[in-house]
Amino acid sequence: MSSSIHNLESLREAAVTLLRDEAGRQRLDRYFLDHAQLAAQSGTGFIIESATWRASPDWGDLLGYSRTALADANRLAVESLVAQRSQLDSDIDVVVSGCIGPRGDGYDGTALMAAKQARDYHAEQVQTFAGTDADMVHAMTMTYPDEAVGVVLAAREAEIPVAISFTVETDGVLPDGTGLGEAIERVDDATGGAAAYFAINCAHPTHFAHVLDPDAAWSQRLRGVRANASRKSHAELDESESLDPGDPVELGAQYADLRRRSPNLTVLGGCCGTDVRHLQAIADALV
Repeated sequence: MSSSIHNLESLREAAVTLLRDEAGRQRLDRYFLDHAQLAAQSGTGFIIESATWRASPDWGDLLGYSRTALADANRLAVESLVAQRSQLDSDIDVVVSGCIGPRGDGYDGTALMAAKQARDYHAEQVQTFAGTDADMVHAMTMTYPDEAVGVVLAAREAEIPVAISFTVETDGVLPDGTGLGEAIERVDDATGGAAAYFAINCAHPTHFAHVLDPDAAWSQRLRGVRANASRKSHAELDESESLDPGDPVELGAQYADLRRRSPNLTVLGGCCGTDVRHLQAIADALV
């Protein structure tokens, strides 16, 4: 695991811990409702993602969860989303997704596992989600192909659809040095194309727009973007004491440009530093 996991106080603010009490759950409900309302106003579908990016075994240990308590937290995260979906306008297509994070640090591609190790590690969380009413699982901020392969294999065995989001550095390359297209191809080759789709998250559009190639076969598998608000590198963000909100209007325009170049990008959202203002700007630029 990455040596950057040194600030346990920050780790204890992981979103999954909000599920421990009613006040925290209400905060999450308000957050999701704001975004659901925006989707309804924009006439789009809505993927509602569980607050479980740091709810896998290693991180659960650091957060003080027993294995049973961790499984309960993952189930509760999905159950709360399913309950919220039932209260939304029936005209909105809402997909409930169980979020999975990397075993190591999301900015570091050096703490590597083989695909089988990754499958075994992530299977616990994937199987928990498969036993709920989640429609899919989504592994986000993957930093190297083998871990993504492991997640897809675990999801295939659990018979639940899976999406994979890779993160990239400012040069458009994964933190371990693998090119984006190569990473997608390697996962598909190792899993028989079992992933529902691929996406990019936790990077600014200026970091990856130049590597997108609409004519490449792998680009047809790339369906989503959840970009950072900030142009800063991962290293700079890791040292930041506050979130950089960037420019929401500029980000919206950049999303519109990505869509013009790659019309298959249909799953759009935000990552670090973004909030409903950024999603509103993206919707205004696209819808």
